[in-house]
Amino acid sequence: MIAHIHQFLCLSDNFGVLIHDPETRRTASIDAPDAGPILKALADKDWELTDILVTHHHADHTQGIPGLKAKFPDVRIVGPAKEADKIGCLDVAVGEADYVHVGALKAAVIEVPGHTAGHIAYHFEAHDILFAGDTLFALGCGRPFEAPPRVLFHSLMKLARLRGETQVYCGHEYTLSNARFALSVDGSNALLQERVAEIESLVAAGAFTLPTTIALERATNPFLRADEESLKQSIGMANADDVDVFTELRERKNRG
Repeated sequence: MIAHIHQFLCLSDNFGVLIHDPETRRTASIDAPDAGPILKALADKDWELTDILVTHHHADHTQGIPGLKAKFPDVRIVGPAKEADKIGCLDVAVGEADYVHVGALKAAVIEVPGHTAGHIAYHFEAHDILFAGDTLFALGCGRPFEAPPRVLFHSLMKLARLRGETQVYCGHEYTLSNARFALSVDGSNALLQERVAEIESLVAAGAFTLPTTIALERATNPFLRADEESLKQSIGMANADDVDVFTELRERKNRG
């Protein structure tokens, strides 16, 4: 069973992503930042949109839904049950341990609150693919807008326990700014130094920095390394509680 992925930019820095099952020709858009680029991507691939998998209610992830539904009136809209009232157009509301099918492709729903109270991620385990929305970014994480930082921390730890080979698609191209922050708090991390150089080369060439992998994030993303003594020492919090370290990291990033 093969899953085809097509990634492209929407708005200023949102990613649009399509996942396509060639066996059944069903195609899902992960979120809907902007109908225009998504419709163009579908036309370029000669794919018909059958599903929209929403991660959370923010407008830059949902505002394209009406335009997509106008073109594909039978599209099925799936999203977090805990944000159904805010999204308002869900055909299927899902939560932790539910499954979503895109043709023969099967995704487990993982609840990852923090950025928003009902945020979910879609994990296509058989293909080692995770659509993380705005919970986990390359070298970063979302802001905890609707829950305390500790809630977001525990959500990130759930994702960190996935297989290292898991490819992670995120909601935004924030990697270069995240890399600069990561260096400011974890500058002695040799793998991070190498990764930042690679990211700078990709950005200079106009290439995407995603997908990343869970293994790479575990090794270089400071928000997944709040338990590492070397990072704690770097920010002056040796022997501090992991959640307190994460909270301090997030506050520093907010101020930046």
